[in-house]
Amino acid sequence: MEANAGAAGTIARRPAARVAAGGVLLAHHGTAGAALAERRAWRIAAAANLPIVHLYVVPDFWAGMQGDDWLNNAWTRDAFAAHLEGHLEAEAKAQLQAVAAGCAERGFPCEPVLRVGDPTDCLIKTATEYRTAWVVIGPPRAKGVPGYRCRVDLERLVRGLRVPLVVAQGE
Repeated sequence: MEANAGAAGTIARRPAARVAAGGVLLAHHGTAGAALAERRAWRIAAAANLPIVHLYVVPDFWAGMQGDDWLNNAWTRDAFAAHLEGHLEAEAKAQLQAVAAGCAERGFPCEPVLRVGDPTDCLIKTATEYRTAWVVIGPPRAKGVPGYRCRVDLERLVRGLRVPLVVAQGE
C-alpha cells in the first residue's frame, strides 16, 4: 500500500497495483448524491467496458479537528484525535468495500483510492494519475439536507480535468 502524505496520517492509503488506464473515476462517499453517481458510473463503464476507479476523499478540514476549545491536556487531545481518525477510517473502509462489492456483482474491476485533502484537488490528481476516461460525481447536496458541506469547486474541477465530467442527477 502506498500512503499519501497528510495530517491525518495512516488513513490515506491506496493499493500499489492499478487497473488499466481509461477507467471511470467515481467520486463516492456514501451520500444519496454519491449513489446517483455510482449508478451513472456503472452505466458508462458497462457501455464502454471500462473499470471503475473509486475515489473516497476525507476532506482536509478534519486534519485540524482536535477539540482544543474544550480539551485541556495533550493526552486527551491525542486520544480524541485517535478516536476521530479511527471513526473516519472505519467509515471510509465501509464505503470502499460497499462500492467494490457492487462492482464485483456487476463484473467491473474496481480500484479503491482513499485520499485526504481538498476534494477538487483529489479529483483532478486522481483522474490524471489513473488516466481515467471519465469522471462521475454526484450533484451538490440540497440546502437543508443534513451533513457536512465539503463542496467541490466545479469551475476549478472543469478547468483542471482533461476528460469528460458527468454530474449525476436524480433518476
